[in-house]
Amino acid sequence: MVVHASHADGTPPRWQRRKEERPSEILAAALETFVEHGYAATRLEEVARRAGVTKGTLYIYFESKEALFKAVVRANVVPILVTAEQIAGDEAAPPAQLLRQLVNNWWEGMNSTHLAGLPKLVMSEAANFPELAQFWFDEVVVRGRQVFAEVLHRGIARGDFRPMDVDLAVRMILAPILMAAIWKHSFLACEKTGFPVEPYLETSMDIFLRGTAAPLPEVAGGGARDA
Repeated sequence: MVVHASHADGTPPRWQRRKEERPSEILAAALETFVEHGYAATRLEEVARRAGVTKGTLYIYFESKEALFKAVVRANVVPILVTAEQIAGDEAAPPAQLLRQLVNNWWEGMNSTHLAGLPKLVMSEAANFPELAQFWFDEVVVRGRQVFAEVLHRGIARGDFRPMDVDLAVRMILAPILMAAIWKHSFLACEKTGFPVEPYLETSMDIFLRGTAAPLPEVAGGGARDA
């Protein structure tokens, strides 16, 4: 009788697992490696080693490093965008509430894994790999902006927000999230007191919502109606 080895928790070694599990393990290893080393310095041999497969096995699923990077983005970032689109689709909810939910959802999704390191990677290596920067812009930036723009347009139409340049307003909402992601993977270790990202994002949204709120209607006798 042949006895197969297993880990302490009862799970079989990676080489014994089903082939269906290999792509997700490779993608997880690739995300870690890309964030730690950057795109240019990432070697597929290292990704394969972390995933517990051979380089040849990796090539069965991903034909190149570029294809692997795109798969990492689609497997990890796109689900966050899908959730954001579902949140934005709630037309009964107050637009201001939806904006807060969208910001929190985006940061929670990015911060829960190594994903927060991807924006820094793309921005730092965009000049050397413009095709990857374009891919990120088309599949992440454009789609994400559309979600926030939809809510802002709805809020303006409802009279919750004052008329504004929606494109610029969306950039203002997203800038603090991008800054927090870059800071986490650059200067966070230098900031001894830490960086309270959630309160920072909440403060940013408070300032934005107060600045874009529609003026209160005036009542008879002059003055604005009490909130």
